[in-house]
Amino acid sequence: MEGARMQQEYFYEPAKGHGLKHDPFNAIVGPRPIGWISSRGADGSVNLAPYSFFNAFCYHPPIIGFSSIAAKDTLRNVRETGEFVWNLTTRPLAEAMNASSATAPYGVDEFTLAGLDKAPARLVSVPRVAASPVNFECKLADIVQLKGWRGDLAQAWLVLGEVVGVHIAPHLITDGVFDTFAAQIVLRAGGPTAYAEVLPATRLDMTRPG
Repeated sequence: MEGARMQQEYFYEPAKGHGLKHDPFNAIVGPRPIGWISSRGADGSVNLAPYSFFNAFCYHPPIIGFSSIAAKDTLRNVRETGEFVWNLTTRPLAEAMNASSATAPYGVDEFTLAGLDKAPARLVSVPRVAASPVNFECKLADIVQLKGWRGDLAQAWLVLGEVVGVHIAPHLITDGVFDTFAAQIVLRAGGPTAYAEVLPATRLDMTRPG
């Protein structure tokens, strides 16, 4: 049985190509939180874009990060001003988030493209997505150009930011706990079009061993 299973598995070396219709890598590592990042350039122009490679990395201080595949406008803005805001993507905002991913010339305001209102931040100069129930105001901590194990540089930059301010809609806090399942969080699920919504029916509770 083990031998049969091994014969049937699909194996590939990424450096040589996957041989499939769509790269399975980001579909397997998923679903993932969406890095919906607003930023402002030195010239004052505002950008809003979703990033598929995003997550949290540290509690104290709170550090989040997203990877820019190629040197995109958000990377440029964060380098120039040292600030950005992460905006939580929810089901009511999913289509607007997708609209903000459109390729547009530098200086085009994706808030306008996606029909979104801005809200001011308190500690950074970057606007928040007003309709998003959670926003993280961030100061740039580091930018790291990624590289492979041989030392070859990738055309990808990991942007790490310290969360210096957090906005949470009050209806999502119950008995002092953020209600993840009430927030209707949307995640990137891989493939060319797939997303997933966090729903109460998918909840699984486990207590960590002492």
